[in-house]
Amino acid sequence: MISESVTTLVDELSKLPGIGKKSAERLAYHLLRVHESEALALADAIRSVKENVRYCRSCYNLTEHDECEICRDSKRDTTQLCVVEQPRDLIALEQPGTYRGLYHVLLGRIAPLDGIGPEHLTIDALVERVRGGTFSEVIMATNPTLEGDGTALYISNLLADMPVSITRLARGITSGSVLEFANKEILADALAGRQKL
Repeated sequence: MISESVTTLVDELSKLPGIGKKSAERLAYHLLRVHESEALALADAIRSVKENVRYCRSCYNLTEHDECEICRDSKRDTTQLCVVEQPRDLIALEQPGTYRGLYHVLLGRIAPLDGIGPEHLTIDALVERVRGGTFSEVIMATNPTLEGDGTALYISNLLADMPVSITRLARGITSGSVLEFANKEILADALAGRQKL
């Protein structure tokens, strides 16, 4: 018979993406085996993230301040805006170190089958940002999937009457893949070879 506390821990761990019941059990028993300070350090890190991390008021990247580090960087190119689905995509595009513009994080993609429409994303904020900004180019860097392409097309149509060039990442990134898992060279090539929509 497993204690109620362990059962609760396994149940909570199994709610994490990619963690099934068996993996949750392994993690729970690992936490029971490690020193108390190590297990509590994990609990403190989770609490700290939930209490301190929020979305940047400008781009919706994750930050512990009102604006993220990228938005506060005066050396960034304020004429380029790269639109991504999630903060992890922004991180992936920053790794090659070749893109020096600003970002806008949609916090998802349009997926009607999952009940996610444009109103669930930061698309309205993006349109207002482009309308009131100094951008000459908006780079659509949504994932090369059916939903990512649909989201890019939807946004492109909203921005069509604005004086900005709308480009898309080059297809060095294969269709159906996720930016988060692409290597630095592929991402650098995709950014360098982006195409007009």
